[in-house]
Amino acid sequence: MKTLACSIALALVPLACSAQPAQKHPIVLHAARMLDVANGKVVGPAEVLVEGERIVATGASVSHPAGAEIIDLGDTTLMPGMIDAHVHLFLHPGAEDLQTVQESVPERTLMAADAARLDLLAGFTAERDMGTEGAGCADVAVRNAINSGMISGPRMRVSCNAVDILGGHEDAIGYNPAQHVLSNADYADSAEDLVKVMREQRKGGADFTKIYETGRDSLKDGRFTTPFQYTTEQLAAAVAEAERTGGGRSSGRGVAVHATGEPGTGLAVAAGVSSVDHAYVLSDATMKAMHDKGIYAVPTFAIAEYFAAHAATPERAERLKAEQALHAAEFKKQMAAGVPFAMGSDVGPFPHGTQAREMELMVEYGMKPADVLRADLINGAKLLGWSGQIGELKTGFLADVVAVQGNPIEDITVLRKVSFVMKGGVIYRRP
Repeated sequence: MKTLACSIALALVPLACSAQPAQKHPIVLHAARMLDVANGKVVGPAEVLVEGERIVATGASVSHPAGAEIIDLGDTTLMPGMIDAHVHLFLHPGAEDLQTVQESVPERTLMAADAARLDLLAGFTAERDMGTEGAGCADVAVRNAINSGMISGPRMRVSCNAVDILGGHEDAIGYNPAQHVLSNADYADSAEDLVKVMREQRKGGADFTKIYETGRDSLKDGRFTTPFQYTTEQLAAAVAEAERTGGGRSSGRGVAVHATGEPGTGLAVAAGVSSVDHAYVLSDATMKAMHDKGIYAVPTFAIAEYFAAHAATPERAERLKAEQALHAAEFKKQMAAGVPFAMGSDVGPFPHGTQAREMELMVEYGMKPADVLRADLINGAKLLGWSGQIGELKTGFLADVVAVQGNPIEDITVLRKVSFVMKGGVIYRRP
């Protein structure tokens, strides 16, 4: 027991010590440039005055109150903390299906805490955890520990386990039935089941609900197919249950779906979900409905690229590359149709802290850097229910501020070069 306690203490030390204590005095951040997210431009020079957890003033020059700490960040760009709307704190690179079998929930929770730290230090100050993959509501404990200051990490929206049908996309298929290997998701086979599971999860502390609507996927002779799991009526019951407890579409407490293609994507949009995550293929009618209703597509290109690069066989690598090429082509159609986007990387199966790659791929596949940044910051804040609080450097907003070494409007790759991180007025990383 003594050895175990010491091991846990040592594991938590860097988490507890990664942030400086909250400052009582004002802080003035000075840099060569600042990102104006809404207008898609960089202005300079730039200063941000922070008092407590809020931004008090921004501009080329701000007042320097008596006793203020002046932090000169040099030739960098100040910008809002980045937002990742699709993460998995409870996953890491390796055999995803075996992690839930070989690793205990306490072990996975400790690793999730470290994943949150890594994401924060990479400049991601707000995230949506899209299911613990079999760890139940352990993500609630991680969120609460972050909120209390026990550990460092982004602001979190959490969902507990995702929800799936018996034999569905995340069920434990292909194992010895006698071993009764558990699903990575919570079972729900009807509208009534969905509502009951949601109530159990919300009782456990979940902010929102993630539902698997499609899978598994197939791409054959250029045709992408994927079975749906729930009808529009069943999903509508879930959306109504979320709304009953204040979970409207832009509250951060609604329903998100894993949905890669039709008809599942269309069924989910008709039900009024908050986001369609992955969204490989959308029909014209689905794209129009997403535009009209303001339902976000969350592409998750980075995970597909990683899986293709680390595929077990050359044949699987080629199939995954073909899926990515299809998705990239469909992404252009979705942009042309006015589908709104948020940024989500699906980080977890690839290393935490590296998910800025998602925004590079969005640019590579045709979206302008300014639009990528708006999708990440303004739309991400709306999707997570924190619009008017995060996502822009404006007076009264929470002081979630990062500095990057370069101009992200000119070169999106500078988002990997984070040299300063502040969340809620607390400094977690500095040069």
